[in-house]
Amino acid sequence: MSQTRMPALFLGHGSPMNVLEENIYTASWRKLGETLPRPKAIIAVSAHWYTRGTAVTAMEQPRTIHDFGNFPQALFDTHYRAAGSPALAQQIADALSPVEVQLDQQWGFDHGSWGVLIKMYPDADIPVVQLSVDGTKPPAYHFELGRKLAALREQGIMIVASGNVVHNLRMARWQGEADPYPWAESFNQYVRDNLNWQGPDVEHPLVNFMSHEGAALSNPTPEHYLPLLYVLGARAPDEAISIPVDGIEMASLSMLSVQVG
Repeated sequence: MSQTRMPALFLGHGSPMNVLEENIYTASWRKLGETLPRPKAIIAVSAHWYTRGTAVTAMEQPRTIHDFGNFPQALFDTHYRAAGSPALAQQIADALSPVEVQLDQQWGFDHGSWGVLIKMYPDADIPVVQLSVDGTKPPAYHFELGRKLAALREQGIMIVASGNVVHNLRMARWQGEADPYPWAESFNQYVRDNLNWQGPDVEHPLVNFMSHEGAALSNPTPEHYLPLLYVLGARAPDEAISIPVDGIEMASLSMLSVQVG
């Protein structure tokens, strides 16, 4: 990794309760914040800002969005007060050209972004701009946007994407310890096995992820998977790729995290 090139991360964020709890996943996020080079700013890509079209948060002080229900009051009382960066929002818009990027003044940080950043950078002292995931576009589009964002990593900007590569809450086993479903384990392993793909982008197994037999059950809808493609797209050909933590919770929720660089 060059001196200035920032890592790119995909973090399996799981339940909002990870904000209040300490476990192997939150410990991994905390360690990343403590050991990685300190970024000048962060581009957050979250499964929970799933839009028509592409947008970036362009306000000076983004709000903390509590986009969940039936959780303890302490979670709603938690705020992540990182600054925004209108200048970085414009840089992102320029980098993604000719894609039309809306400079958004309404959104903020949803729990997919602030829920992991509050563990990595609890002081909230690094500016953050969140990029939406355009739900009308195919997987290859999201991979290509990652390619376009790669240059910003050379300027001290870290990409932190979050979702879950297996995310089927309808089939989750909410009570007690539960062995993962075979299809969940199989798809999670398929992702792991293909992170280092070196062939043509159009043939990338993780771009063409729906061809896996377990994909439809692992991702009944794609929004929790797609943030991974921004990180893989932003990877330089020579870069190392590693797995800070992995695990399957509630039988159908992958907590796999991926580090590029």
